[in-house]
Amino acid sequence: MAEKAIKLDMFAWEGTDKKGNRIKGETRGNSPTLIKADLRRQGITPIKVKKKSVLAAGNKKKKILPKDIAIFTRQLATMMSSGVPLVQSFDIIAKGHENPAMQELVTTIKNDVESGNNLRDAFAKHPLYFDELVCNLVAAGEAAGILDNLLDKIATYKEKTEALKSKIKKALFYPSAVVVVAFIVTAILLIFVVPQFQSIFEGFGADLPAFTRMVVNISEFMQNYWWAVFGGIAGGIYAFMQAKKRSIKLQHGLDKLVLKLPIVGEILTKAAIARYARTLSTMFAAGVPLVEALESVAGATGNIVYSEAVLRMRDQVATGQQLQLTMQQTGLFPNMVVQMIAIGEEAGSLDAMCDKVADFYEQEVDDAVDGLSSLLEPLIMAVLGVLVGGLVIAMYLPIFKMGTAI
Repeated sequence: MAEKAIKLDMFAWEGTDKKGNRIKGETRGNSPTLIKADLRRQGITPIKVKKKSVLAAGNKKKKILPKDIAIFTRQLATMMSSGVPLVQSFDIIAKGHENPAMQELVTTIKNDVESGNNLRDAFAKHPLYFDELVCNLVAAGEAAGILDNLLDKIATYKEKTEALKSKIKKALFYPSAVVVVAFIVTAILLIFVVPQFQSIFEGFGADLPAFTRMVVNISEFMQNYWWAVFGGIAGGIYAFMQAKKRSIKLQHGLDKLVLKLPIVGEILTKAAIARYARTLSTMFAAGVPLVEALESVAGATGNIVYSEAVLRMRDQVATGQQLQLTMQQTGLFPNMVVQMIAIGEEAGSLDAMCDKVADFYEQEVDDAVDGLSSLLEPLIMAVLGVLVGGLVIAMYLPIFKMGTAI
């Protein structure tokens, strides 16, 4: 509901500075009165403030992406660590951003902070962009007076998380691309190319080879029912996505299944461990109690199997068990990870050890994705070669048969 309430307009203003020089600019806000008050706080005497009715061409609103939030957090952390006041930091970030939607979000947060709310509450009003983990870390930073340090940790966490997500998407893109490209190429050949050969074969007056007859039959089916094939595939994908959103049981089954897939499953397992370690390191370094931290970690693993396991670990840790023992009992973490966590617990450096685990597994994911890309590039060529080559052979078999007969 809070996201729908963001309706800030762009105002063009003119005024004079302390030296009497005439200046002008543009600012987003709720009303001309608030804009004038904001200008006076900056030492500018407003002369004229006028609402701009239409956004400039090329400056249309775009969706706010997680990458935008990661960049915003890094900018805010950098400016605060440099001694720039919080409200002024928001002004600088908002004016420097190209996306009006992001400008509105930052300006709204600034207005909340100016009205007396703390940063944690201002962030909490926008749960689509700032999850519970970020809000908890900001609250810890404000309470301890180390907000700039915590914002830096959040920025690093966001950057690492987005980089890892990008690698996972890259790993999953290639198998999907193979299937989609192969289907499209085959469909085009069956619908447009094979019928041309079919009209030639009808003039031969001879029986077609079995392989050619099979391809011709498939081509006739595609010509008559292509709309049903494409519609069925699109409808099936849509139904699957909706069922996945609504069914926890289906999500659990899929998450469990993908972890068992060859190559891709290994990548997703390493990614889940990297997210677990990175989130736990960030939370623990911020001084968040372990039981509380594990609750946020569960939602950041990206896989329901690991998420539910972490929640069970949280319950066990709350009863006094050691973290490394609860991890070992899940059977989801490699022995190396369990041993490193055990060493971190004994040495009192759990955050540093989790950080090393996260770095190691993020590099493992990176290497695995590069290896998968190298493997799939020739595989794509082979699959397309077999499909296209098979259709070409099927179309030329009758011609070869005629040549042999002659």
